[in-house]
Amino acid sequence: MSFLTDLIRSIWDRILDNKGKVTSTGGFLFGIIVTLALKDLYPDLEASYRRRIRQLRGVNIPHPLPGQTDYVRLEDHTRRNSKIITDPQDVRRTHDRDSVEVIPVGIEGLIGNTPLIKLGALSEAVGCEILAKAEFLNGAGNSPKDRVALSMINHAEAEGLLVPGRGDIVYEGTVGSTGISLAAFAPIHVYLPVWFIIVDNVVVMKLILHYNRCMPNDVATEKSTLLTNLGATVERVLPASIIDQDQFVNVARRRAEGHTSSTNQKGQGFFADQFENTANYLAHQSTTGPEIYAQCSGRLDAFVSGAGTGGTISGVALALKPLLPNLKVVLADPQGSGLYNKVKFGVMFSSTETEGTRRRHQVDSVVEGVGINRLTANFEAGMGLVDDAVKVTDEQAMRMARWVVQREGVFIGASSAVNLVAAARVGREVGKGGRVVTIICDSGTRHLSRFWKGVGELAVSGEEGSAELNLILDMEK
Repeated sequence: MSFLTDLIRSIWDRILDNKGKVTSTGGFLFGIIVTLALKDLYPDLEASYRRRIRQLRGVNIPHPLPGQTDYVRLEDHTRRNSKIITDPQDVRRTHDRDSVEVIPVGIEGLIGNTPLIKLGALSEAVGCEILAKAEFLNGAGNSPKDRVALSMINHAEAEGLLVPGRGDIVYEGTVGSTGISLAAFAPIHVYLPVWFIIVDNVVVMKLILHYNRCMPNDVATEKSTLLTNLGATVERVLPASIIDQDQFVNVARRRAEGHTSSTNQKGQGFFADQFENTANYLAHQSTTGPEIYAQCSGRLDAFVSGAGTGGTISGVALALKPLLPNLKVVLADPQGSGLYNKVKFGVMFSSTETEGTRRRHQVDSVVEGVGINRLTANFEAGMGLVDDAVKVTDEQAMRMARWVVQREGVFIGASSAVNLVAAARVGREVGKGGRVVTIICDSGTRHLSRFWKGVGELAVSGEEGSAELNLILDMEK
């Protein structure tokens, strides 16, 4: 091989003219010689390549983490850990028994332990790490209400208020998510028609199911449609104040009481009462909060969440504050809600109640699931641990939803958008090196007819990236 190399080099030197150019005749001869030499050179080159591959095999070079530039090399695909396994004994040896995850039992096995994800584009634009608990990945109703619904049913069974197989019916007043979760769980626990009260022109849809729900009529149609497909009885009523006996929560309570006192119906009626049932916040105190702490390795500067029933923010605050005394807990509150002023100034008051601007329906917002004008038992449980509040308008929430889906690829719902606006504002205050955790409650697929319809009607700002985000965050409150 060294002889051929010396010969080629000698010929090459001779065929160069004084100007450093290759003559046509010399170039032709050189090509012939190199071609003839390949038959002798190739075996040596192949042997060298195979030795290199054997050296690489078995060497565990880790793949790069996100953000690193040491990309996977071609040789990585030839290593032992990526070969096709055909021998059953190899399968047993390859998969360590201790590393195999336990297979969940039923849909209840998919509740909780949701991932905590970093929103890269939002974090970069804000200058602070923004982490989101992906509660939309809960397996039954795809929202944090899965935890709540399961907790309320389990507590009711423990107290004898629900008995599987007795013919009991679960009743609830809801705007969607809690009802969907209850409708998923009730049949598993062998309960009869679930009954939901939904606000909407007092149209009663009789579908015998395992859950009965009372629902306001200004709720996205996707939610009520999903409930009926889950088999629930959905009763729609008009929007009303909580002091009105025909308010959707009060109607659900009355239906449950009527069932229990009836001599014509089997079993009993159980009013889930998500707003006042403390099994709500206890679910988050015992699961969501500890999960966040573990996933962050105990390092976070702020937790941001909206409040409807108040269970999430109270439960998480009660779990984290004893472990992280300096943690800042911040309420994200949509327009029309009075909780912002309650936290900031100690008075339950919304700007929509100002004289001359009072509305028939106070929580007049396209945002569903958060915001309220009364104190609930669940919010009161942790209210003393809430340090601050951020007010978020509908336009801010809608523009944030569009910003996030375009840059993060996450199609969020209305309450999630409110959370992210508030988290981004808190993140700007926390600054570089800080970490803010919030909740992505549910997917935008349940908000198409109202919230995302509004998003589609928004004019384009003309700004891009962080400039557009700052425009959203700095909009007049």
